[in-house]
Amino acid sequence: MSTAPKEKKQIALFAFEMACSGLQSPGLWKHPKDKSRNYNTIEYWTYLAQLLEKGKFNGIFIADVLGGYDVYNGPRNLTGAAISGAQWPVNEPSAVVSAMAAVTKKLSFGVTFSTISEAPYHLARRLATLDHLTNGRIGWNVVSGYLDSASRNLLNGTPLLAHDERYVHAEEYIKVIYELFLSSWADDAVELKNGVFTNPDKIREINFEGKYFKVPGPQITEPSPQRMPVVLQAGTSKSGKEFAAKNAEAVFITTFSPESLGAQIKDIKRIAKDNYGRPEGSIKFLQLITPVIAETHEEAVEKYKELQSYGDLEGAQSLFSGWTGIDIGQFGKDEELRDVGSNAVRGFIDLWTKTSPGEPADVKKTREYVAKQITVGGLGPVFFGTAKEVANEIERWVDISGVDGFNITYAISPGTFEDVVEKLIPELQSRGLVWEDYPEKERVTFRESLFGTEGEEPEFLHKTHPAHDLRWRAGVSKEDFEKHVAEVRARVSEIEKKSHEKEHIVEGRQGA
Repeated sequence: MSTAPKEKKQIALFAFEMACSGLQSPGLWKHPKDKSRNYNTIEYWTYLAQLLEKGKFNGIFIADVLGGYDVYNGPRNLTGAAISGAQWPVNEPSAVVSAMAAVTKKLSFGVTFSTISEAPYHLARRLATLDHLTNGRIGWNVVSGYLDSASRNLLNGTPLLAHDERYVHAEEYIKVIYELFLSSWADDAVELKNGVFTNPDKIREINFEGKYFKVPGPQITEPSPQRMPVVLQAGTSKSGKEFAAKNAEAVFITTFSPESLGAQIKDIKRIAKDNYGRPEGSIKFLQLITPVIAETHEEAVEKYKELQSYGDLEGAQSLFSGWTGIDIGQFGKDEELRDVGSNAVRGFIDLWTKTSPGEPADVKKTREYVAKQITVGGLGPVFFGTAKEVANEIERWVDISGVDGFNITYAISPGTFEDVVEKLIPELQSRGLVWEDYPEKERVTFRESLFGTEGEEPEFLHKTHPAHDLRWRAGVSKEDFEKHVAEVRARVSEIEKKSHEKEHIVEGRQGA
């Protein structure tokens, strides 16, 4: 008896960029073929956007930081970052989105904005404007901040909040964003008839009051194409997973084995389902990778070694120290790293100080080992080989982990992305692992690019998302909606309370 071959999972592909030179590969701006130094020109970004759309990428994700990596050999020492160009200098990430949107039709744009960078009222306007100008192709990567250098400059010299408290702050921040987007304007508030532009009976103050924010509203912009931009998130600490399980529509993960990746995904899915009733498929997961592709395996090995020869070890250590909050300079060259406690990104500490499932047990993660690894690919693994070999590795990770796609970053730009578009994507398409083309619609929103164009309201939040019911729909009176919002707030508060209780029980069992 014959059995039909298992249908392959189709994955999403995003380019991982940043308005700086080098991003995850410090020092490679010195490579003769690298053009990332041109990050401060419009042409750099419009060329990249057109290249990615040619390759049928789902979108581009633009990361950001708001402070320098000044922990290494610190405190407040920018020397390593400045000399190597390790994410320093950095431009504001959203300024280039409109230019990229103007030269593309279906490529989506995820932009990082920190919850300590500006008032939620201001960010809501920025995001809504981008959603309008891109015709619904915008997503917000929510970060709570991890650099004390950013906090000092943004918050009048105030130190960064403690790690878990940053997520309390971020949770309140995103609630304000939800209500400004969804609850302050009715869907049909803009009438444009009988001399009325906006019907004042179809706008309302949200009157949000919390521990950190007091925002009366209403939102200053009219409802945007997606009604709420796609919510992205990248934290994998305990607090980060809780935040993602509740709020995220897509989660960025970085780890060095598919087994470890699968465990991370499984844990977030568990929390999402058990605590918030969010089912399988309502959150997408993306892994960071750097591909190095050549015509033969041997050429790829040489290419990788050649790329690594341009890497800056001081810059790599500056990045590591900033990511983890641990001054790696305190360790001897051959001393194995260990967690000495920090207030930065805890998931990064685990990544480098613990052996992951599937990784050889005898790997000694010394200061030199870590720095060398970071010089090409940064926080993520490098997949090198022929296009077929890299596609094999991608397929292996998908089969083992169940990941939904990949965040592809560069060693050199645009060279790495050109290799992906010209060599890797045709191989992935031949295997049915990525789509042949975008959905056949004149307009494809970010959310549709992630979840498809079928079903009820594909442009809007999934019905199990905690913000779904905050939407003021057409035909609902202001009085009725006021009552509805009060009920939704109470329901969400009760779910949150039960969720925290459940996680305490889980922790107790795990610690037993």
